[in-house]
Amino acid sequence: MTTQTAAPSTTYDACAAFLFAEAEYLDDRRFTDWLACLSEDLVYEVPVRLTRSLTESGSDFSTRGFHMRENYETMRMRVARLSTEHAYAEDPPSRTMRQVSNVRVAMRGVNEASVKSKFLMYRSRGADTTYDLLAGERRDVLREMADGWKLVRREVLLAHTTIPTLNLAVFL
Repeated sequence: MTTQTAAPSTTYDACAAFLFAEAEYLDDRRFTDWLACLSEDLVYEVPVRLTRSLTESGSDFSTRGFHMRENYETMRMRVARLSTEHAYAEDPPSRTMRQVSNVRVAMRGVNEASVKSKFLMYRSRGADTTYDLLAGERRDVLREMADGWKLVRREVLLAHTTIPTLNLAVFL
């Protein structure tokens, strides 16, 4: 178990700036810039949310079922595919707007921080007047490296038990 201590304001500011820049890269479809924010030992998971009664104990999220379970290499392949004619789920491309809030930062060691944040993502496509809203919490580990902060781990805990979108071809 990693001991966590309160993050100094400079680390909090750097981690919040990282999340805001990441949202901008994704909303602006600057996927190569976004990929540069990821550590090569990345673990990126979106577990399935479970419905439990008040009397049941345990996590609200599956440890075996995932909407997404990715690493750096699979993310690199997904980004590369987006620039080809084979990205069918993103043709036409999604228009997204991400809101990131409630950022909380704790130190995990000298150069790593645990970062929790809430997010809301609006997504629309083509000329369709309908849209998707995805909401949840992200539990990240960021590492300060020579070329800046990098995302090492992301666990996305969606508020939804059923995802309100036809596909999950966007990055959360």
